[in-house]
Amino acid sequence: MSQQPNREPNRSRGARRRRAAFFAFLAAVAGVISAGALLAVAEAVALLTGRDGSPLLAVGSFVIDIVPRWAKEFAIETFGENDKLFLLVSLGVAVVIAAALAGVLQLVRPPLGLVLVGLAGALAVAAVVTRASAGPLASLPTVIGTLVAVVLLHLLAERLRRWRQTAAPATPDPRDGDEPSREPAVDRRRFLGMAVLTAVGAAVVGTGARIASAATSSIDGIRAALKLPAARSTVTVPQGAEFAIDGLSPLYTPNADFYRVDTALTVPELDPGTWSLKVTGMVDNEFTLSFQDLLDLGLDEYSITLTCVSNEVGGNLLGTAKWLGVPVRTVLERAGVQKGADMVLSTSSDGFTASTPLSSLTDENLDAILAVAMNGEPLPFEHGFPVRMVVPGLYGYVSATKWLTELKATTFADDQAYWTPRGYSEKAPIKLSSRIDTPRVDTPVQAGATKIAGVAWAQPVGVEKVEVSIDDADWIPATLSTPVNDSTWVQWYVDWEATSGVHYVTVRATDKEGKLQVEERAPIAPDGSTGWQRSLVTVS
Repeated sequence: MSQQPNREPNRSRGARRRRAAFFAFLAAVAGVISAGALLAVAEAVALLTGRDGSPLLAVGSFVIDIVPRWAKEFAIETFGENDKLFLLVSLGVAVVIAAALAGVLQLVRPPLGLVLVGLAGALAVAAVVTRASAGPLASLPTVIGTLVAVVLLHLLAERLRRWRQTAAPATPDPRDGDEPSREPAVDRRRFLGMAVLTAVGAAVVGTGARIASAATSSIDGIRAALKLPAARSTVTVPQGAEFAIDGLSPLYTPNADFYRVDTALTVPELDPGTWSLKVTGMVDNEFTLSFQDLLDLGLDEYSITLTCVSNEVGGNLLGTAKWLGVPVRTVLERAGVQKGADMVLSTSSDGFTASTPLSSLTDENLDAILAVAMNGEPLPFEHGFPVRMVVPGLYGYVSATKWLTELKATTFADDQAYWTPRGYSEKAPIKLSSRIDTPRVDTPVQAGATKIAGVAWAQPVGVEKVEVSIDDADWIPATLSTPVNDSTWVQWYVDWEATSGVHYVTVRATDKEGKLQVEERAPIAPDGSTGWQRSLVTVS
């Protein structure tokens, strides 16, 4: 009679693999718990040392700074205003993966797990201390959090190792290195108890720190209670400046709908009571303005359209608002800009810089301002509270600095702004452009009388005419709204007797100097996109 094959060795190997996988999973969980404790402790310590010590936010800001141009353009195009949320989620996933790896390494190859945690903490400290807003104690939250994480991971891994040893088979494989024991439940309870307590403690501390941080922040209340002086002059909106057409962008973009593109991972919260603006560089008189000093210069209202250099043909990264502020030239006149200066480097509280041609800030016919209000209320936090720059005719990355803290008179030869070494032009005048708002490519229209409508802008010259071509036929002059000024976009529309089928609508604009909008398509880098928008319209 033939003998049955002995399957015991295979079963034993399978059991060992399952056991190894089980304890590796627990080690990964221990690593994630330790990382959570690091972040929670750092948040708690930051309550005492200042809010610039968050390691996750510091690393995120560092990533934003070093990201290549193509990645920045991809993020804005793909995620829009949610690009920063995507970055934070991605960082969170990366932290979980790295922490899990550290836990496994500490179980199987100690002390490599602790080394990995320490290295991550050191990199986070480097990211924290290199931030422009970092105070003298900025690194302390991350340092303390890292030390706590190292100790916790060591303790958790040791308890898990003892559990693994006591849970070893009665006849262990000599390669496993484990010693059997009669009391595995004790070590299991010790590990699980510590892991649960640490996880719950980290969650409580981290959540409590966040709640306490929000509770101790009174900036929202300060902004809500802020009473700005009445404007010395207000914008006169002429009759016919806005058309009542469904789907057409309003003349003034509501604050909640205004686009936001900046490098700040979290929105700075600056107290206007302690805010100040330094005026430095090639000037006869360096000085510092307080918020009240700025208000005392007198406020006027301005109607200005802002455009982001990342705005693609037909894109929505632009908007128009009524701004309340002080001309930048008023501040520069007090400073006495010296001969030879041709640029003002403006700096944000988060370290972002913009290089604005001096001529754009001193031109008496151009309303470049330090804005304190937007559409009748103090600047929203995400749009630069308490003070930002607004300069018509220039893309935002060279002019529209939010959370402004410094103006430095200098030269393009001596200083570079944030985006210049990242592949963008140091000077970036806004290009004449037009956009179709309605009908939309994703919204069919009914056959019959309808309107094709949109907006056009040509700062600081102004729009002379807009023309529309349907299915590549002759150009049809559009009806323009009455312009508020040459720094504000205009609305336009064309009446169309739509017929069933698929049609292509193309729009182009001409400015008041007779310049026709560029037809050829060009990407947003290095100084803004060009091209006529050609949109598909489905008529049912």
